[in-house]
Amino acid sequence: MHAKLLAEFGITPSGSHIVRSPIDGSEIGRVAFDDAPTIAAKIEAGVEAFRVWRDVPAPKRGELVRLLGEELRVHKEALGRLVTVENGKILQEGLGEVQEMIDICDFAVGLSRQLYGLTIASERPGHRMMETWHPAGPVAVISAFNFPVAVWAWNAALAFVCGDPVIWKPSAKTPLAALAVQALFARAAQKFGEAPAALSQLALCTREAGELLTKDPRIPGVSATGSMAMGKIIGPTVAARFGRSILELGGNNAMIVCPSAKLDLAERAILFAAVGTAGQRCTSLRRLIVHESIYDNLVGALKSHYAKLSIGAPLAKGTLVGPLIDRTAFEAMEQALTAARAEGGKITGGGRAREGEYPNAYYARPAIAEMPAQTAIVCHETFAPILYVMRYRRFDEALALHNAVPQGLSSCIFTRDMQEAEKFLAASGSDCGIANVNIGPSGAEIGGAYGGEKETGGGRESGSDAWKAYMRRQTATINYSDALPLAQGVEFG
Repeated sequence: MHAKLLAEFGITPSGSHIVRSPIDGSEIGRVAFDDAPTIAAKIEAGVEAFRVWRDVPAPKRGELVRLLGEELRVHKEALGRLVTVENGKILQEGLGEVQEMIDICDFAVGLSRQLYGLTIASERPGHRMMETWHPAGPVAVISAFNFPVAVWAWNAALAFVCGDPVIWKPSAKTPLAALAVQALFARAAQKFGEAPAALSQLALCTREAGELLTKDPRIPGVSATGSMAMGKIIGPTVAARFGRSILELGGNNAMIVCPSAKLDLAERAILFAAVGTAGQRCTSLRRLIVHESIYDNLVGALKSHYAKLSIGAPLAKGTLVGPLIDRTAFEAMEQALTAARAEGGKITGGGRAREGEYPNAYYARPAIAEMPAQTAIVCHETFAPILYVMRYRRFDEALALHNAVPQGLSSCIFTRDMQEAEKFLAASGSDCGIANVNIGPSGAEIGGAYGGEKETGGGRESGSDAWKAYMRRQTATINYSDALPLAQGVEFG
């Protein structure tokens, strides 16, 4: 079955790096890794591609992205299935990830005719001042296993219409989906007919070889999604050469549930956000801050829902929770639950599931950890389906708990009290890049800029004006008079 799926994208497994499916631990393919000289050659090819692509009119560049979107539409089912096989998320989420790729292509096509600058009033008579956005140069995209294809699209679709080539280093855990996407891009480029050969390149490599992408001054922009530990290495490395980085790092996302909340809506939002993708989303719900007056009812209902969760093979109909990516992820979850118990937590759920059926895979029961306070383990993001639950009495206390973690990606509140909602969205409210009212923290739409604050990195991808990160700004002044007045009224000579 896997061979047929790979064949749809023209992928012939070869190489020494074994790719295993988290569904059952079986080998699903092999890839060859690039070495340092190969990466250096790809960087040089990207520079050459930039010299051509930057002069192609932006609307024409958008046509290539439109063709890519069409390829994704045709192969959505197969690519979504490959994402599930390689990543472990349930099939509907795999398909949803490909739909995000299609959506961002549509967004980028429209954007290709809207890369607007400004006309600015000059203080000097007979002068016009304007601001223009130009392509910046080759962009390196470093993506993580949990969204193995969508993150590339969030960056690449925008980069292509902005005039930039892309060199993509996918996670070593999910290289096959990246190869499939590259194959679809090649088909779109062939139909387009005028794209430089190295406009989109893959860098399948170890971390050491991949570091060349972050260190090379010919790559002005690096977009990296991953852990905060990774960001603390990449950020300073890129900054040391005065490059720009878009960092999408950890998210210890919280929901405040107020007394006026519609609890059935909150329950549905909590369930998807906390256990969807087996808790392996950057925007997964990890902290639940509940008013004491509704705590028992809400937590009791959640325990009932958790007990009925369908945990199993993600391709099977009805499954809600697939496997964790690997043994390391499961062990991190176990260690976190042990720490939570030691810090006074009461644990419901947790532990390994389906071990007899899948001895080489790591299915985990989602866990609820009722905590006496926001302890050290609660402030640490564990990439697994653990939901830490805490009580609050006063709204300002809940808001303080919400903001008292190092991460600042996504956040939400469930309330029908207008004052609470507005306070949550105010400057003194949520300190996250994403703040929602009466919807969960996960499932961001591509139309808004995606990213967070604090140790989440501060970068923005996808919608709104995130495109500016892939371009360079130029301010130009034109003197159409016969005089040469100086700015600020300066007289010289």
